[in-house]
Amino acid sequence: MISDSRRKRLTALILFVLVVLMAFVCLFVGSSRMSLSDCLRALAGKSTAANNRIIWNIRLPRVLAALIAGAGLAVSGLIMQTNLNNSMASPSTLGVSNAAVFGANLSIIAFAGGFLDTGNNVLNIDTVANPFSTSIMAFVFAVISILLILGLCRLRSFSPNIVVLAGIAIGSVWTAATTILQFYATDVGLSAAVIWTFGDLGRATYRTDLIMLIVVGAGIIAFLLLSRRYDALLSGDAVAISVGVNVRVLRFVSLLLSSMITAVCVSFLGVIGFVGIICPHVVKKLLGQEHFWSISATALTGSLLLLFADTLSRSMGNGSALPVGAITSMLGAPFFIAIIFRKGGRSDA
Repeated sequence: MISDSRRKRLTALILFVLVVLMAFVCLFVGSSRMSLSDCLRALAGKSTAANNRIIWNIRLPRVLAALIAGAGLAVSGLIMQTNLNNSMASPSTLGVSNAAVFGANLSIIAFAGGFLDTGNNVLNIDTVANPFSTSIMAFVFAVISILLILGLCRLRSFSPNIVVLAGIAIGSVWTAATTILQFYATDVGLSAAVIWTFGDLGRATYRTDLIMLIVVGAGIIAFLLLSRRYDALLSGDAVAISVGVNVRVLRFVSLLLSSMITAVCVSFLGVIGFVGIICPHVVKKLLGQEHFWSISATALTGSLLLLFADTLSRSMGNGSALPVGAITSMLGAPFFIAIIFRKGGRSDA
């Protein structure tokens, strides 16, 4: 009989091996139709200049983005579910994605492709469009949304119900503001803004990967250090307080960190949904609720899911990659419905 601890280690090891294998599969799939031997030579820098460029400048950054963003979004979902005591919680619960979309739309429509610079001439967009400034604007508004929601919650008791309701309300405001902004956009600006919202790993670069790695890595390490406090929180606020956990501070810091991780990933890659819902539920089924193991395994599962979705998106694209956010939504929506039916209509909010 395998002990519980050994079973968890074995599961984590299997997930790690699957992530490594899926990363190589994702790296070797694309529209260039390079053979496996060509890909391996390009990975070693010994193929043609074109093949080397495809592997090192295009495919490898997007594989790294899938590894990092998948882990970050999945762990953020797990931490939000624990802190809000709501199994349906995800990185979009606090309206982070909605705020990031508004920020990106404001940058694109007003300053890089819209009524202030390019008019309706699509040829002008390259002269003013700055993807990095768009990401910064998306991140800034996501952070504003986080601080606004957490600030409103501190005016009253910091209860999970208030956080969820505040997130829904603020998220709706950002969505309405985005709709109004798009209404006044030119054709060029509107097209660019809509395209940005598609979750797309193809826009990843080594620089954006490094920034995401720093934020996601620091966040996951912090969550692992707090894992025992999360285990106590599962038994209820009263029990957690009785063992010395400052629940209000823990909840504030955890939601802030998880939202920051989401903000960084969304600002660089666009909206990638359902990763934060699917992966925590799968891991809880496999390993239970102990957070040291569930955080580690959820990070691996998130990377695995996003790598699989990216591989699928490039396999189905007929020469071009479909938005990976669409693939995760197609995979996640049935899973979400299954959770609802399994709970028999009960609400955790």
